[in-house]
Amino acid sequence: MSAIITLTTDFGQNDAYVAAMKGVILGINPDARLVDICHTIRPQNILEAAFILSTVYEFFPQRTIHLVVVDPGVGTERRAIILRTPVADFVAPDNGILSYIVQQYSIMSTGTSTKPQTEPGPGLEAVAITKPQFWRSPVSPTFHGRDIFAPVAARLSLGVPLADFGEVINSVTVLPLPHPYRAPDSTLVGHIIHIDTFGNLITDIRSSDLPEITGSMTIEIGNHVISGLSNTYAEGEGLVALIGSSGHLEIALAGGSACALTGAETGSELRIRQ
Repeated sequence: MSAIITLTTDFGQNDAYVAAMKGVILGINPDARLVDICHTIRPQNILEAAFILSTVYEFFPQRTIHLVVVDPGVGTERRAIILRTPVADFVAPDNGILSYIVQQYSIMSTGTSTKPQTEPGPGLEAVAITKPQFWRSPVSPTFHGRDIFAPVAARLSLGVPLADFGEVINSVTVLPLPHPYRAPDSTLVGHIIHIDTFGNLITDIRSSDLPEITGSMTIEIGNHVISGLSNTYAEGEGLVALIGSSGHLEIALAGGSACALTGAETGSELRIRQ
């Protein structure tokens, strides 16, 4: 089966940057199957890319290569890395863009969350991409996506061993991620971590964080109060709360934008009372 390489960037759809990366990959491995995850990440928004990637990578076949380039530090001393997990490889700048991936494996193995510059953890391997023989030449200091990450992903898809790309590293950059917490009055406080195309507010609260009896709970966001959980976006009138396909609690507005109605932004808090 041909190797699958996914692409996630903040390059948008109006320029040739993504096409240039694809051209480099196909020039090295014409049989690679390229899949676009998202190219409309808000510019330089590392955490948005990190979250979107975390919601989709597990649905791809084993050993898919995920190429992720949201790289405000391009051309600086920040490292370029490959992170290998039991199910997939990730080629990316070491700027925290793999934070959710590392956190998921850390929680699974230790039951705790991670700190900045953390060890990859059990089941994970990481190398710094330091061998220029795998890059395009010359390397543009402003386009490592084309000249470093794309050719490395292509050669990785051809079976080049992980260790050949550079030195093994024992830490990767992990950004502080928001987590729900219990306030002194026992309310559960969560945060908006993503706003999707529909204006749905996706939070850091998962179904496992919620009380077993959810019918009597209320969700407060700004001046709005929602009673209980719905099963679908179309259920009820006005704002609804539900567990979305990512497993996270979402706030939605049937036929409209919960973001526009509430004025909430990424980082805004919501409170759940039982």
